[in-house]
Amino acid sequence: MAQTSPMRADVAMPTARASATTSFRPIVIHPDGALGDPCAHCDARSVSVCNAIEDDRLPRLAAAAVTATLAPGQGFIAEGDPATHFFNITSGTARLFKLLPDGRRQITGFAGRGHFLGLAVSDTYAFGAEAIGPMTMCRFPRSRMLGLLDEFRALEQRLLETARNELVSAQEQMLLLGRKTARERLSSFLLAQARAGSACGHAAHQIDLPMTRADIADYLGLTIETVSRGFTRLRNDGLIRLDGANSVHIRNIAALEDAAGGV
Repeated sequence: MAQTSPMRADVAMPTARASATTSFRPIVIHPDGALGDPCAHCDARSVSVCNAIEDDRLPRLAAAAVTATLAPGQGFIAEGDPATHFFNITSGTARLFKLLPDGRRQITGFAGRGHFLGLAVSDTYAFGAEAIGPMTMCRFPRSRMLGLLDEFRALEQRLLETARNELVSAQEQMLLLGRKTARERLSSFLLAQARAGSACGHAAHQIDLPMTRADIADYLGLTIETVSRGFTRLRNDGLIRLDGANSVHIRNIAALEDAAGGV
């Protein structure tokens, strides 16, 4: 059976509130209506909700956005704070987590380039978020963004699709933690990361893992030792190749899918 561990407390917590640690800057719009950086050359647009808006109408959305560059470990969403903004990650990766009153936390997911955060909340944020490594993002005021949906029906549809995907991911995570063995959990995690990378244009068999083994263990409900042994066994079985601590090459995707499904 899978070896599980309590929620980890050995990962550094954000030391300041998101509003106090993150500096946001307005997007520049030139007098002729042309977008200045970063929107004009944003690599994330093709995989984000902004892709639903035509080029000539993008300044309307950009006028509601501000951008920020975050350092590793810097928080930008604090659990329990008023949910006043949406966030669109344009580069890098964030860890999402829940807190217990005694300070322990459980990582509930990872968000990368193109992920739009803040949809599945009510009046307050139900999770915290911080950058794993260097990260850039856009922030949109919730009230202003919702007001634009009547104008951009395609954007409204894209946001609904994003919300549905979040619900599917939550259901898959419940299955992963509740029923799967350690080998199945790790295999499922690698396949999910491969799909996310492929959607962003990366090679389907090459996976970048910016998160630590401790992060992966926390997310999968395992110990660090179990995760490390799991990587070694998948490598020894010929399913993956480890290219350093933060890169994995899938050598046999069909076999990895079988491992994720318990075959």
